[in-house]
Amino acid sequence: MSSDRRMFLSAGLGVTVALASRASGLTTSAKAVSLESPPFPGNVSLDAEARAATAHDFGRLIHMQPRGVLRPASSADIASLMRWARSQGVKVAARGQGHSIYGRALVENGIVVDMAAMNSIRDIRQDRVVVDAGATWRDLLDATLAQGLTPPVLTNYLGLSVGGTVAVGGIGAASSRHGMQTDNVIALDVVTGDGNEVSCSATENPDLFNAVRAGLGQCGIVTRATLRLMRAPERVRRFQLFYRDLPSLTADQRRVLTEGRFDQLQGAVLPDGRGGWRYQLDGAVYHASGSTPDDKAVLSGLSDERGAAVIADLTYREDALAFGKFESLLRSKGQWSTPQPWLLTFLRGSNAERLAGDILAGLTGDAVGPFGRITVYPVFTKAFGTPLVRLPEEDVVFVFNLIRIPASNDAATAERMAAENRTLYDRIREAGGVQYPVGAFAMSPFDWEIHFGAGWPQLREAKQRHDPGHLLAPGYNVF
Repeated sequence: MSSDRRMFLSAGLGVTVALASRASGLTTSAKAVSLESPPFPGNVSLDAEARAATAHDFGRLIHMQPRGVLRPASSADIASLMRWARSQGVKVAARGQGHSIYGRALVENGIVVDMAAMNSIRDIRQDRVVVDAGATWRDLLDATLAQGLTPPVLTNYLGLSVGGTVAVGGIGAASSRHGMQTDNVIALDVVTGDGNEVSCSATENPDLFNAVRAGLGQCGIVTRATLRLMRAPERVRRFQLFYRDLPSLTADQRRVLTEGRFDQLQGAVLPDGRGGWRYQLDGAVYHASGSTPDDKAVLSGLSDERGAAVIADLTYREDALAFGKFESLLRSKGQWSTPQPWLLTFLRGSNAERLAGDILAGLTGDAVGPFGRITVYPVFTKAFGTPLVRLPEEDVVFVFNLIRIPASNDAATAERMAAENRTLYDRIREAGGVQYPVGAFAMSPFDWEIHFGAGWPQLREAKQRHDPGHLLAPGYNVF
């Protein structure tokens, strides 16, 4: 097995990205932008390089040219901008690390608020931390681990901003036990669409709190968050198990989920390099130094191809940062900056194997590219409580993601994959599934109304109250 293949198989399986879609297809903005009128606040940069850098996102599928870029030093800067934007009717998009994949952190002929400089980690206590929204989860983890603490849920890729994942949910390998990252938010500081600086929590301004968490940035820009912490494990025993087919994989996934064998559980269907697939379960057990778990007991009764199993023992930090090695591999191959037409969904547990199997039967390895993957794994929904996080209403649902990383920068291939995503989404939605709202395909306002379901009136009313000018996060095309 080549070193690249080993790196690919050992990379983290679930990738959470921030923000999502507006345009009806793949577009490159060529519209001339007037920089003359209206007059901009003095701290908005009209620099051509700054504007060009915020005209695309990680997905590199949609391009929108902003009028200007605000790099705020404080929430007051953002509030001032929003009051000006409301007076002028100018759209505004918040940008964390730019890891949206279909233009959701972009704005055509409006203002991008680049949150990267608002990244301070302020107050670490035994059960919580106060952090600015522009900080990355990697920097936050480094700061909390220095005191033996960690957020309960980490996304596999830690280069995302705190504010970015709060806007969509933030799922990770420990979500069956601890829910979404939004379920571990204690309080938020927010600048609303009408320029007010507001603190909110479950007891203070709860309507805004519940509209901002997983609200796709529609009602306010998060500037600071208070997040739960727990004692960090010392070490992680990681088990990568391989299976002959999808039914064998999902049967064992269901078993270990029900029995609680792993502190983290994920899985994937991977290109095998020969036009077929490999099926992988990825589980992890936390333990203290000097008390390594009994591998035979952990794997007892499972039907994997035991000779192919890969077992590793890492510090908690090494394990959390493992995806960074995969990122480095993709960068070395020039594929980190190619289009990323991903599809991220949740399937009903009651029909997940059948639906996933039918979809897989119609795909080949080039459907995701040589370094792409299809993540497939079950989660308990009992730990999920954020009102605007949409899941099928069953006790167990399956994450089902097409992490497409095309082999080339071919625009036609990326456009075809995005069109396929829409077809697959319609099929999944008809079968009772929902999307994790960051996928690379176009959504209409009516699509979003269906997506949010019973939560739609809550979001619609909050939008009218906190962003009556419909200025915020236009890339989603929600309203």
